[in-house]
Amino acid sequence: MSDPLKELEEKASREPYARKLGIRVLEIRQGYALVEMPLGGDLLNIHGLVHGGAIFSLVDAAFELASNSHGQVALALSMNITFHRPPEVPGVLRAEAREISLSRRIGSYHIEARDQQGQLIATCQALVYRKA
Repeated sequence: MSDPLKELEEKASREPYARKLGIRVLEIRQGYALVEMPLGGDLLNIHGLVHGGAIFSLVDAAFELASNSHGQVALALSMNITFHRPPEVPGVLRAEAREISLSRRIGSYHIEARDQQGQLIATCQALVYRKA
């Protein structure tokens, strides 16, 4: 029998968009994921701060893995992100997704992004639809 968590981690390691951003999977277990991304000058916006889209992408990667960790296809319904402070560059950003509730069709997740000092950079509440 195959291991859905191992398969998910292998898929994540081959995902082109995540590879482009340098996103690495640190841990996946049912209802949980921890990922990280290096922060460099190539991710800056017009104000010289890390682009919100880059932060969102890391948060989304953690959400994707945590919500698909049960071996059932889960697709995002909504994500509500709040940016608290900009991370320093160069640096490393980590996103941790935790499952809050899970039913047959809907999953709810809380995701936090923190910098290398552990400072809170962004939080996100997210919902998925779980396909049958």
